[in-house]
Amino acid sequence: MPGVELEYVDSESEHSGEEIFYDVESYILHKAVFHKNITQLIDLLAQKIYDISEKDPHGNTALHLAIMMGHKECSKLLLVHDAPVAVKNSMGWNCLAESISYGDRELITLCLKKLKKQSRVRIEEKQPDLTNALGEIPDFYVEIKWDFHSWIPLISRFLPNDTCKLYKRNSDVRIDSTLMDFHDMRWQRGDLSFIFHGTPKKSSENNPKRREMYVLDNRKKKYSHISAVETDRDIDEEVDILMSSDIVSANISTKPITFQRMQGGWVYKHDKCEEIGDFNTSVYAVNGMILNSRKRREHLSKEDLIKNKAALESISKGSIQWLQQQEELPRGRGSLNPPPKTESSWEEYLNGPLEEDTKGKHLGRPILVKQDKKALKANIWMTEDFPVKVEILLSILEVMAPFKHFSKLKDFINLKIPAGFPVKVEVPVLPTISATVTFQAYRETEHDSKMFEIPSNYFEDSAHFSNM
Repeated sequence: MPGVELEYVDSESEHSGEEIFYDVESYILHKAVFHKNITQLIDLLAQKIYDISEKDPHGNTALHLAIMMGHKECSKLLLVHDAPVAVKNSMGWNCLAESISYGDRELITLCLKKLKKQSRVRIEEKQPDLTNALGEIPDFYVEIKWDFHSWIPLISRFLPNDTCKLYKRNSDVRIDSTLMDFHDMRWQRGDLSFIFHGTPKKSSENNPKRREMYVLDNRKKKYSHISAVETDRDIDEEVDILMSSDIVSANISTKPITFQRMQGGWVYKHDKCEEIGDFNTSVYAVNGMILNSRKRREHLSKEDLIKNKAALESISKGSIQWLQQQEELPRGRGSLNPPPKTESSWEEYLNGPLEEDTKGKHLGRPILVKQDKKALKANIWMTEDFPVKVEILLSILEVMAPFKHFSKLKDFINLKIPAGFPVKVEVPVLPTISATVTFQAYRETEHDSKMFEIPSNYFEDSAHFSNM
């Protein structure tokens, strides 16, 4: 995430023998939050000259501080001014994670809504360049086959698979799928279409130009604008799950990743090649992928821990009973009692010693964290003959980024993969789940414009999609 990198102090430099002291008059937004000076914070934000995303020496933004210290009015004020929620501090946690740890339901809800809104805005900002790229290539059709699997015994047998049918016309994209989304070990099925209008609609004084994305249920003859699919009920259910589950931070280390040609033959070794559809591919092993995962549990009750352990055991045995139990969880979980207030002064927070085994300083509920590392294996099949460049593929995946399994594919292909196009690739999508994705049946062809329009006999019903 972008931040004020010059102000980042990692634990090694902190303890390298040379002490670093920071001016207590620095980080003026942070200081106002620390002292819960609402009047000053309002004045500072009104001036619009201070960087609301600035990080202090511990990597905390002003919003991090407000949440960890339980200064709710400061938190609300910063969120109103669009303080970034996704930015991580030096300990690797974003503001949503800290709000879950603190346990105030209203604040978790506000952070979650703001995080989703900021994610949509980031995608919308990229769309003009992406749609220009789409408009410069021929219209085409391609299928994207998804096969999900897991290293946990038996679980693969009930994971979904899907073949997405992708149609591209000018700057418009249509994807037909039976898998609406796949995340957090949950998936949604149906006869669905996603239509992205890359060409902005005509503008008016009250309706500025914007690109649109719709989801259609072809069985029920219903549709919704994609931004309207998530209702308050969906948010409430997601908050319940967040408050009763581990706070998970998972990432794949990219620095050590290498791509090595796989070898074939028993006696005389040679670079391995395989035919994937119409394309001759070179097969590479992806080495050095390390999944780093951390789980925080300080906000969970003993009952939560027991239930979560039972769910994990159920998953490892290939049972889907835990999925049914998730639907039966009580809703409207209440806020936690707040943690003790910090006894540190502003000066002590800014320049005091770091906490043991951390890269920063934490002021909220004492952290209870479990860390784990796991080596991941994957292969990738590359061809020089695919008619579409990988950059165009990334543009299309960017359009579909609101759907997490597409987003994971985009992130993986964004690595420095070998030259060519990845006709087939194995992609980690969840800590225990990977997907084999195959691009097949590509052809350049024209499409009827009606394919990218909402049929006249469909009617709008956003609530229908939120309950799927």
